[in-house]
Amino acid sequence: MTGPIALSCGEPAGIGPELAAKAWSALRDSCPFVWIGDPAHLPGDVPRSVLTTPEEALRASAEALPVLPLRFAAPAVPGQLDPRNASGVIRSIETAVDLTQRGFASAVCTAPIHKQALIEGAGFSHPGHTEFLASLSGVDRVVMMLASPMLRVVPATIHIALSQVPDALTPDVLRETIHITADGLRRQFGIAKPRIAVAGLNPHAGEGGVMGREELEWITDLLQDLQSDDMILTGPHPADTLFHAAARARYDAAIAMYHDQALIPIKTLDFDNGVNVTLGLPFIRTSPDHGTALDIAGQGKANASSLIAALKMAQEMARSG
Repeated sequence: MTGPIALSCGEPAGIGPELAAKAWSALRDSCPFVWIGDPAHLPGDVPRSVLTTPEEALRASAEALPVLPLRFAAPAVPGQLDPRNASGVIRSIETAVDLTQRGFASAVCTAPIHKQALIEGAGFSHPGHTEFLASLSGVDRVVMMLASPMLRVVPATIHIALSQVPDALTPDVLRETIHITADGLRRQFGIAKPRIAVAGLNPHAGEGGVMGREELEWITDLLQDLQSDDMILTGPHPADTLFHAAARARYDAAIAMYHDQALIPIKTLDFDNGVNVTLGLPFIRTSPDHGTALDIAGQGKANASSLIAALKMAQEMARSG
C-alpha cells in the first residue's frame, strides 16, 4: 500500500460528509484516506487539513481529516438535493479514479450518490456508480461483490425484475461472472486457489428437473467445463442451504443467480458491515452498502460502520494485491 485511499464525497446533501468525519475519527491512526470534496460541506466541528497532494494525507491524518478540495457550485443543505452540485459529485469520483490509476492513491472508496440529482444536474447517463467506474476505466464487464467478514457473495444478475432473470442469465454471463470473481479473489484478496460455490437458479437447484430445468440443461455442464487447477468450483447448490455457518466455511465466495438471492443472506448476517466491492476494474473499489439517507442527513444519527468497513477492506485489498 503506497498511498492513502481516495474517498469520493458522494451526495453532499446526504450522510456522506458526516460519515467521512466519523470514519476519520475511528481510523485516523490506522487507515489513512483523503476525502475529495468541498471542505465547506463537512460538519463544522471536524478538524480538517486541506491538502495539495494526496500523499500529505499519510502525515496529516493523525491530527485532522485530510481533504483534497473541490469547490462546488452551491452549499450543502442536509436532506435537500441541489442539482447545481451534481457536476462536483461527478468530478470527485473522476478525481478519485485518476489518482488511483496514476498511483497517488492505493484504492477508491465511494460514498453514496443520488442518481436522480446527477441526472437532473449533469445529464448523468449511467445506471449507477459501478457502470460509471467501468466507463472511466474502459472496462466492458464488471461484477458486484457484497463482502463482510462473514460472507462474500456475487449476484450474476443484478437490478432487473425477477421475471427477466431466466433470460438474462445466459451461459456467457455466468461464465464471465465466475472468471471475474475468481480473478478478483486471487488478485485483490490474495487467495491463490479460490473456492467458489455457485447457487442454482431454481428451488432445490431444480430437484432433478421437477422445479426447473436450467440446472440440468446447461448450468451443471458449464460448471464442469470451467473446472481448473487454479480454483475449486462447486455447484449448482440449493440456495436455501448455501448460507448457514457450516456451508460458508467451505467456500471463499458464493455466486448467486439474482439480486435477492445474494443480498438477503449478507444483509441478514452482517447488515452494518457489508461492503460493496467492484471486481473487474483495473483498481480497487469499495463502497458502503447503503444509500444517501437524506431523511437523517445532518442529524448525527448516521451509522458509519459500513463506510469504516469499506475503507478497512480497501486497505486490506491494497496490501494483498
